[in-house]
Amino acid sequence: MRPDTPAENVDHAAEAARLERTAGLYPEDAEALLLRAAAHLELSGARPAATALYDRLLSSVASSGSLENPSLVRALKASNLWEYDHEAEARAIIDGVRAAAPRDPAPWVIVAEALETHDELEAAHETFTEAARLLLTDVPEPPYATHPVLYGRHRVRRMLGLAHDDWDTLADTLHSMPVSLDELHDPKRVWSLGSENPADLEAEISRLRAELGAYREALSRPFPVAMLHWPAGELAELVEAYPSLASEYPSYDDHLASIEAALRELASSGTPNLGVVPGTVPSYEAFAASEGASPADPTLLPQYATTLAARGLAVAWPPQRGAACWCGSQRPYGQCHGEDAAGDR
Repeated sequence: MRPDTPAENVDHAAEAARLERTAGLYPEDAEALLLRAAAHLELSGARPAATALYDRLLSSVASSGSLENPSLVRALKASNLWEYDHEAEARAIIDGVRAAAPRDPAPWVIVAEALETHDELEAAHETFTEAARLLLTDVPEPPYATHPVLYGRHRVRRMLGLAHDDWDTLADTLHSMPVSLDELHDPKRVWSLGSENPADLEAEISRLRAELGAYREALSRPFPVAMLHWPAGELAELVEAYPSLASEYPSYDDHLASIEAALRELASSGTPNLGVVPGTVPSYEAFAASEGASPADPTLLPQYATTLAARGLAVAWPPQRGAACWCGSQRPYGQCHGEDAAGDR
């Protein structure tokens, strides 16, 4: 699908089939490609086929443990199932996602919005609140990815008629559109669409434009400024195959330290949306071949990192509170490369 193709002109079934074929050619990107394929199947009305794709992805966890974000896939499956009358199964999956307490905000938002869509406002509010407690307690600045948690919680609380609390105030602070969140989330807005008063309709058009601006801002957010991370085995293979790159990577520990130092320097200079992207020697060699360049050329390394980030393979930095360090040590970031930063706070 071309970026400039109008949504109403998209053949969603054909696009889903194309993405499935592409996933077969690029297994390292299969998860992202199949999730996009499932979304197209949902839009085409082929919801059982979308569920089959979600099941296909989840089966890879049992067989190889290769799925990067199983909670996200389960959340999407639950939301899809509920849309074609599999409510009991959807509820069971949603309960499982909540019990798993993922550190990624996306599964929380998806299951909470599924509950909200089906008028389960109390359960939606509980889910958004659980996510906020888990992801935002003692966090000095809410990461961009957590903003939908706060906005969704604010919206549901307005529908329930609850008074503002501290997280609602924080959501108001983060919201940058001309129309306030209170207006956007006003439960009475729907009645204005049936009004014969031109002023009411004009006000609603202004609100809708503000909402559209917020969606466009989210969609246009650039991919992360990402630092290239070579896992230990990959770095050893890289330097052995291309000795001229040894000057770029004196040792594995130096490599990790330089990544953390560069990210902190970028953060201190005000650069937003930072990340770390893991590299592999086979994909780097394939990238070099596509560029008609030698993998031994060090100027190719930042281009490779940018390409991987553009494909959505970067991990956000710094990791969420309590999440594993980006270096792959499996230790919490605050006890690994984030130890000095945690001490500073």
